[in-house]
Amino acid sequence: MNNPLLKLSQRLGYTFSDEALINLALTHRSLSGTNNERLEFLGDSILNFVIAEALFRKFPHAKEGKLSRLRARLVKGDTLAEIAKEFDLGEFLLLGSGEMKSGGHRRDSILADAVEAIIGAIYLDSGQTSASERILAWYESRLNALTLEDPIKDPKTRLQEHQQANRLSLPKYTVVSVGGPGNEQVFTVSCRIPQQEDVVTAEGSSRRAAEQAAAQVFLKRLGLEESAS
Repeated sequence: MNNPLLKLSQRLGYTFSDEALINLALTHRSLSGTNNERLEFLGDSILNFVIAEALFRKFPHAKEGKLSRLRARLVKGDTLAEIAKEFDLGEFLLLGSGEMKSGGHRRDSILADAVEAIIGAIYLDSGQTSASERILAWYESRLNALTLEDPIKDPKTRLQEHQQANRLSLPKYTVVSVGGPGNEQVFTVSCRIPQQEDVVTAEGSSRRAAEQAAAQVFLKRLGLEESAS
């Protein structure tokens, strides 16, 4: 596997046995008639099922309508695009020249479709268990933040809004290390606020989860942590 795909595998927490699948998942229709649209179709169905099951187990007394709304929030294109940006997925996309010139690697719809295609590719490469594990790892902090009441803001958002409200510099997050086997990777992230002397570190099964955990530590230090729901 070449270096770019090694880098992407590390970010995804998954290494493909069949390299052709990840290449196909990254191929936009602007480049080739053989592209990621079929994988996107498959991945969309898998994602909806995995998130539905996670919500069913997390909220055993919630009604169908509420679960459906929560699922829709988690699987919508905006959320998938956010996940893609956490992986810096745009730099790996295989686009036609027109899409490349027009900034397609930054377009939310293309990024979201690629995430679904990658899910489909993982499923074909090693089955439902692996696909479910990766989805739940990527969504860990989002699922943990959900409540049946009005959605709470995640720790990173709360910390950022606190800094902005007080006209202070924004937190800076840095990936310190990534370790562990492919499907059990641990991300270590540092968080620094210029006005604070301390630099905190935290771990998570994805970069986002580690960043959220680091932000939570700072919220505690600043006396801003919200009680768990």
